[in-house]
Amino acid sequence: MGPEPVRVATPWSEELARSLRVGTRLLLSGPVLVARDAAHRRMVETIGKGQRLPFEISGQVIYYAGPTPARPGKPVGSMGPTTSGRMDPYVEPLLALGLRGMIGKGRRGPQVKEALVKYGAVYLAATGGAGALLAERIKSSELLAWPELGPEAVLRIELDGFPVLVAGDAVGGDLYEQGQALWRSP
Repeated sequence: MGPEPVRVATPWSEELARSLRVGTRLLLSGPVLVARDAAHRRMVETIGKGQRLPFEISGQVIYYAGPTPARPGKPVGSMGPTTSGRMDPYVEPLLALGLRGMIGKGRRGPQVKEALVKYGAVYLAATGGAGALLAERIKSSELLAWPELGPEAVLRIELDGFPVLVAGDAVGGDLYEQGQALWRSP
């Protein structure tokens, strides 16, 4: 199974993000932003207009997810990762502002892989289909911006031992490419 997961707290420095390598299992704790397609479009439009985002992005990690309604006594309902490729067109402007990590599922395009190297960031994979289990690692949730986007509004959640795997690193490593190569080798 490999080495034990590494416990890492957010927010992150560029140095920390650049030190993480593909295949490393992490247990994340601390604040993380939550945003999906509509919020990413709004962030990039805001940046494009020369305006500041209504929250800090530098040093942050964004989880590509949309929570279901919370059960009584819980901060969120099920909150599994969404397909990351839909956010690919929006990644570089956010990395240029200091975003250090993204959590989702699935492959990323070549432009994201290049941007991770250029800006010193990582892509983290969370287990798809395990949203109810992952939600157990979310200790609080707070609406940060754009409530009119409904479940796609930007949230800040507090994690405690949230399991992820480094799937793309700041030296060009790509877990999905490595996995396919293993299946093709004799």
